[in-house]
Amino acid sequence: MVENKNILVVEDDPDIRELISFNLSNNGYQVFQAKDGESGIKKARKNLPDLILLDLMLPGIHGLDVCRIIKSDQETKDISIIMVSALGQEENIVKGLENGADDYITKPFSIKVLLARVNALLRRSLEVKDQDSAKSIMINGISIKPRLREVRVGDKLIDDLTFSEFQILYLLAGHPGWVFTRYQIINKIRGDNYPVTDRSVDFQIVGLRKKLGGAGKLIRTVRGVGYRFTPDEK
Repeated sequence: MVENKNILVVEDDPDIRELISFNLSNNGYQVFQAKDGESGIKKARKNLPDLILLDLMLPGIHGLDVCRIIKSDQETKDISIIMVSALGQEENIVKGLENGADDYITKPFSIKVLLARVNALLRRSLEVKDQDSAKSIMINGISIKPRLREVRVGDKLIDDLTFSEFQILYLLAGHPGWVFTRYQIINKIRGDNYPVTDRSVDFQIVGLRKKLGGAGKLIRTVRGVGYRFTPDEK
């Protein structure tokens, strides 16, 4: 558990909201609650939590719009977001990741898995702040500066990458030509034993390619294996 961290739970179902909050509190987190999108946005701006657990199907403002609003606000854009979605909402999951969410978990979920996701994301968020000594990368017109978490394609600043998308790009571009399996990517950016599926990486790659524009084609799928960065691709 990452100590002294604040978490905002945005969930309209009172039973699920209380269950999540109770278990987070028992594990040492300070928890705030919101029952809809509007109050979720207000509490995010007021309390500036370290992480938000955000249900997609919210009354009033939809969870996808809540995510977009929070990630487009300079005061709240660095808050980590884990989306909570029902099974069969893959399209919404992809949209959420494209709008800036860092991870997702599907209902019904294990509290143990949820806590592991929360802890891992908070831990990795701390580690990225300590990347001052990490080297910058310049390859095929893509500039990556880990200290600033800055990515440019040519002269264009790509300022909407999620934490996970940035880490995946830095990993692949830092090892051009290397093939990484999905589980190797998960272990590199999340740590060993992080409870996710292959689809999680695939969703992140889809969002990353789209945000990189034409340069996204440099990230190639190796069928049946994983992904690699191919700098010689034209």
